[in-house]
Amino acid sequence: MVFSVFEITRHLRQVIESSIEPLYVEGEVSNFVHHSSGHMYFNLKDEFSTLRCTFFKNQNYRLDFQPKDGQSVVCYGQITLYEKGGSYNLNVSTMSPSGLGDMQAKFEALKKKLQAEGLFEEERKQALPRYPETIGIITSPTGAALQDITNVLSRRYPIQAWVYPANVQGSEAPKNLIQGLRYFNEEFPVDLIILTRGGGSQEDLFCFNDEKLARAIAASKIPVISAVGHEIDFTISDFVADLRAPTPSAAAEIAVLSREDLLNYLRSLAERMALSASNSLGIYKHQLSEQALEFARYHPERLWQKYQQRFDMATMALDNVKHSLREPQIAFERSEQSFFTSIQRFSELRVQRYQDRLERAQDFLELYSRRSIDKLVSRLELKQQHLEMISPDYLLKQGWALVIKEGKIMRSIKDIDPGDGLTIKLRDGEANVEVKETT
Repeated sequence: MVFSVFEITRHLRQVIESSIEPLYVEGEVSNFVHHSSGHMYFNLKDEFSTLRCTFFKNQNYRLDFQPKDGQSVVCYGQITLYEKGGSYNLNVSTMSPSGLGDMQAKFEALKKKLQAEGLFEEERKQALPRYPETIGIITSPTGAALQDITNVLSRRYPIQAWVYPANVQGSEAPKNLIQGLRYFNEEFPVDLIILTRGGGSQEDLFCFNDEKLARAIAASKIPVISAVGHEIDFTISDFVADLRAPTPSAAAEIAVLSREDLLNYLRSLAERMALSASNSLGIYKHQLSEQALEFARYHPERLWQKYQQRFDMATMALDNVKHSLREPQIAFERSEQSFFTSIQRFSELRVQRYQDRLERAQDFLELYSRRSIDKLVSRLELKQQHLEMISPDYLLKQGWALVIKEGKIMRSIKDIDPGDGLTIKLRDGEANVEVKETT
């Protein structure tokens, strides 16, 4: 059998791709070209060999540095065969400056170790509380992550949020983060913990890949949400936490319900309670109606009509012998009077008993409905008070200030330039200032 060149090349490509898993390759960049299509083409070389590489646009758009010739890098990708040229090639998925490759290797090794121990299993993770009353936030007190979280909480739900200030970058950060977890578990218990920081480079986020920190998160008796970096960033903390949020703002939205959703739920609950009370009252009314029908069978008027007929017949018989039977007639009239008195007394007692039962049922339903509604109103007022405690006006009273430029609140020094006119809003007034220098 004779094969074409294409068939041989295609077969070799299938063999290479099926037998060689994606891998990390370290080398020096040479002949780097960033094509107008967005794709990157270059070689990785060392003192012994050269490897052709392709970094497609849909992968390299996340690159946070510009590769250049002579730069040492670590690439992760799949070895394949370029059929047209008959040469093997590395299709790159990620690239980092040399040195970050060690960090990635450590990350993968720790991830594999903890996964084998079961620390990432969903079965061991705790469910988040549906209605938390207190939240502990472990993060930098000056970072944008804290501002994002407090903004979302103040908008969605009146809740107490306590901050444990910690380093979120550098060699001391894991120790600080672990201390924060212990603080909220042992010294100042809360319902939920958010471990967070904003975006950054792989080196910036690497403190969240610490093994001791991962084990502290797993040992936490309080549910932990990990919200580190941006949506594309993943750390060991994300895998071991009870829930990973893609951003700090998303963590706040996951942690609490919307205040409007809660109010709607309370309104629905009140409506269901009122309907239940109405249904119960209807049942009691139906039972009373049935008792009334039963009572009608023994109504004194019906009994009177029956005995009136007998009385009339007896009267006619007695009229014939009234002169000779005067004494028996008197005895009969006395018996008749006693009988009617007994019937009337029995009927009145039975009617009174059913009326008493109906009044007690109505009193119970009114008391139960009033207490339930009062309890719901009290809870709603308490939540409203909590919301007011974290409002901007309250923060101003505590010594905070708002910096406003052209009607917008400034959140970063990057948004302010020399010469800008600013309004600084304090607790008791405002001050208009001009920026002379930013640092």
